[in-house]
Amino acid sequence: MSDLFNEEVSVVNQVEQAIDKAGDWFEEVIIGQHHINTKKLTSIKQFQINPMLLPYLSHCVQGEISGESIARALVYPRVFGTSITGSFGANIQTFITDVIAGSFGSVTAGLDIEFTDKIDHRRKYSQIKLGPNTINKDDVKTIHDHFKDIRNRAKLHKMGIQQQDYVVGIMYGTADDLSAHYKKLRDEYDYTLYVGEEFWERLTGDKEFFSKLNGEFRKRITASSLNTLIEKVVDDLSRSKEITDLVKQWS
Repeated sequence: MSDLFNEEVSVVNQVEQAIDKAGDWFEEVIIGQHHINTKKLTSIKQFQINPMLLPYLSHCVQGEISGESIARALVYPRVFGTSITGSFGANIQTFITDVIAGSFGSVTAGLDIEFTDKIDHRRKYSQIKLGPNTINKDDVKTIHDHFKDIRNRAKLHKMGIQQQDYVVGIMYGTADDLSAHYKKLRDEYDYTLYVGEEFWERLTGDKEFFSKLNGEFRKRITASSLNTLIEKVVDDLSRSKEITDLVKQWS
């Protein structure tokens, strides 16, 4: 794959191409897969029914236990809950390596990407995290151990990697949003954290890249008809024999 972010292409063209490719990725991978997963929800076999809790949740939705309220209580958490968040998190690293072609997936164990920092022009060895609250206590040790292993190999092979070159890239948020776990990596272990806008600027050289990226994603959602699909899925599921039997049982 050619490098979008190279000296032979103007910065404006680099950013325009990357943003356009990002929009295609978001529409095809995130929105597209979300639609595919939603279409599967017309069968009750797609759900794990909790017969002690579902009647209550169904009543919360519409003030009654009906086929529609049961269907909505099942479908909404799946469509709007952890599924889409998990999908986005799992795919965003591939997006960076495939779309932002100036960065590359790392072959070094323990790293997500290696990239040339567009601000200080040094090679950075990075783990990528989604947001400012997306690691836990165990992750801190894991990240530190990975960087420690890489640092030891770098010294052995005289690679000239400095402490500032070990980076945790956090895709959204600000430094003020960081959890105590991230602050421990920064303050106790002295690792560099690039958060939100700064991460994308370091990656692309464009200070406004994060804002442009979000703007492109918002443009692509206007072509999405998921609300219509959800209504069809709810209607189909509510009319299924399994749901009809539950209504009779719980009424």
